[in-house]
Amino acid sequence: MNGLRRTTTVDQLPSTDARALASLATFIAVTFGSAWLLALPLWLGKGISDPLFPFVAVAVMFTPALGSLVAMTLVERRRDVLRGWGMWPIVRPGRWFLYLGLGLVIPVLLVLAALVTGSWLGQYPADFLGAGGLMDIIEQQSVDVGMIPVWILVASQFVSIAVGAFINTIPALGEEVGWRGWLVPRLMAWGAVPTIAVSGVLWALWHAPLILLGYNYPTAPGWTGLLMMTGMCTLVGGILAWLRIRSESVWPAALAHGSLNASVGLSSVFATSGSTVDTVHATILGWSGWMLPFAVIAVLLATGQFRTPRTRPIATR
Repeated sequence: MNGLRRTTTVDQLPSTDARALASLATFIAVTFGSAWLLALPLWLGKGISDPLFPFVAVAVMFTPALGSLVAMTLVERRRDVLRGWGMWPIVRPGRWFLYLGLGLVIPVLLVLAALVTGSWLGQYPADFLGAGGLMDIIEQQSVDVGMIPVWILVASQFVSIAVGAFINTIPALGEEVGWRGWLVPRLMAWGAVPTIAVSGVLWALWHAPLILLGYNYPTAPGWTGLLMMTGMCTLVGGILAWLRIRSESVWPAALAHGSLNASVGLSSVFATSGSTVDTVHATILGWSGWMLPFAVIAVLLATGQFRTPRTRPIATR
């Protein structure tokens, strides 16, 4: 008998389903537990100044993938892991490419807007025309740039960001298949706002093993850094969740994550020469940089943009 069914790559499970809750608990336990286990050598060693730090930081990024994999295979008993992560299939290629483009561009715009608002609020020591921070970096690296205009040097930074975004997508995918690929669709049964809040807080607290050592917020006590990380992860994570939901794929969110990681260095490029940037108050990490992400999420919520787009019916037998 022929029939029609709709297909989607966004798995939305009932929030009160016992298996769904067990799966969520398993994900949290494995993801957080393995993150702390991997970070243990840093706590027993020299913290973020330990030579092992870069390797540990990258390894920790794959713990959400591990947690979601264990939850899917042991609790949910599902075999279609790639679908569960939102990696495959690509339901609507045209929409998928559109959101990939947005994933590449939006984080860069958010980072730049954070610097502008931070400067306006007196929290970021900006030098947008002279790029004094970039000149300091070039001088420290003893690079001879001759008579190359500043605007060309700045433009080269944006080219590096574009390249770095795709490179950074590989480790970022380790996070995104867990947080946005697997977790966000399962929380959507609670509604968009609870999904943004819960996934954002969990994402932030998962950073605790490194944040409490001074990562991202070196001038602040650990608890302050974790509090600020919660604000940033909730707002930026909400935009990543929107990319995941609307594209019905984790890839745009992963590319956006990679783009964000590649562009955070712009805060050093456009800083005044010799200045120090306090990330509690400035950049996308600090409170002054949250104005635009907050406004974007408010508009997306008001216009119903967290609903899964309808897909074309496909015939089945």
